[in-house]
Amino acid sequence: MRLNRFLASAGLGSRRSCEGLITEGKVTINGRVCTVLATDVSPSDHVKVGSKLLRVDPPTYVALHKPRGYVTTLDDEFGRRSIDDLLPRNWPRLFHVGRLDKDSEGLLLLTNDGDLSQQLTHPKHKIEKEYEVLLDKPFNTDLVDKLRKGIVLEQGRGKIERLQIVKPNHVRVVLAQGLKRQIRLMFAAIGYEVLRLCRTRVGPIRLGELPVGGYRLLTARELHLLQEMLEQKPIIERLHRSAGEPV
Repeated sequence: MRLNRFLASAGLGSRRSCEGLITEGKVTINGRVCTVLATDVSPSDHVKVGSKLLRVDPPTYVALHKPRGYVTTLDDEFGRRSIDDLLPRNWPRLFHVGRLDKDSEGLLLLTNDGDLSQQLTHPKHKIEKEYEVLLDKPFNTDLVDKLRKGIVLEQGRGKIERLQIVKPNHVRVVLAQGLKRQIRLMFAAIGYEVLRLCRTRVGPIRLGELPVGGYRLLTARELHLLQEMLEQKPIIERLHRSAGEPV
């Protein structure tokens, strides 16, 4: 296995970001600093970043129903309730794909597959995310075009892709961006307060009937749908290889 892929599989980020660790001389193999990107790693090698010995866990892909009041972090320095409190202690270290703010709830994807995480969050892929939004008053449909054309926020121009009226003060919103607190700030700019925000879909993955605080592994079909959406090498292939199964 190539060294950059090994580092990514150990949860250190995408292959490209891991290449930086290698070229900066932060990686050692069997006690020797390695700066050659084309280096292959064997199962018997001892690979370290700094003083940390790395091991590659099998690729894991998880859907979590984040509750309101939990922060999207796996190690909160302030002792707040975090998504780490909802996961089994014996699982490999996972990283969240994107975020939900503390006051929001719904679907959050987690994985130790650095390449997949980067692709799902990269702006060029424009991965759709769907939200159920409860407002403090009935929504004025004349404002839909304004939300579609975009509203200038601190991080840039925020736009929605689609909006559907469910009830007078309940709308369904689809985004292809991932700006911080985007929905809350966009609605605040047109005079609305968001009372409840729940993400129900990320690309082809849906929250479904997953209970609040619950989690599940993604199915093989869901992984294939992600593969098709991103037009990348099969995720399933990586799962088979980690399990020693023929492809």
